[in-house]
Amino acid sequence: MKSKQYSLKVFETTVGDELQFINFFESNYTLFKDHLIVIEGELSDNIRQYLEKKNLKYLNNVVLPKGRTRKALEEELSIENADAKFSEQMAKDELHKLENQLQNNLTVLDEMIRSGREVNIKGDLLLLNRVNSGATIKTSGNLIITQVVEGAIRCNGNFMMLTASPKANIVFHDVEVDNNLLEDRLNRVELKNNEIIITPVLKKEINWAL
Repeated sequence: MKSKQYSLKVFETTVGDELQFINFFESNYTLFKDHLIVIEGELSDNIRQYLEKKNLKYLNNVVLPKGRTRKALEEELSIENADAKFSEQMAKDELHKLENQLQNNLTVLDEMIRSGREVNIKGDLLLLNRVNSGATIKTSGNLIITQVVEGAIRCNGNFMMLTASPKANIVFHDVEVDNNLLEDRLNRVELKNNEIIITPVLKKEINWAL
């Protein structure tokens, strides 16, 4: 599949008086001949014929998505970065609570796990980066991942903490976990009384996987 992306000049208008509409575009033809014209309202045959005669490109009664300003994008990126740092700190705090159990058996990685790579850890793992689609992580112990998981996870520890995308394949103690329960937030997954319990780290609700 071949694709191209274009930056378009768009002019939005409404249809009121037919003659006034045609006269407006006749007077400003050179200004709008390279625009995509988005028109709200009913188009008469005369207006359609005029637009086609002038080879003006138009859409009728279509709502276009609104672009975001650079400032809005920068603010969104800033929020995402802050959330990532906060999630990482939450993960570190969780590990700190368990340091007596983990200090002799903990691996810390600060690198992206790329597609095609398989990481096997005997013990606990703290990963301060993401897991790409096509990558696999296997741990015999506990697992904390501070960025989004798109690959495969196989964990047999007491708990794991992660955020999964729809692409991910998460298996905890040989049970596949529903990705819908792990999306868009950091979750703690643990095994209690033969049941897998999923608890959002930043919320006090509990989801039952089994």
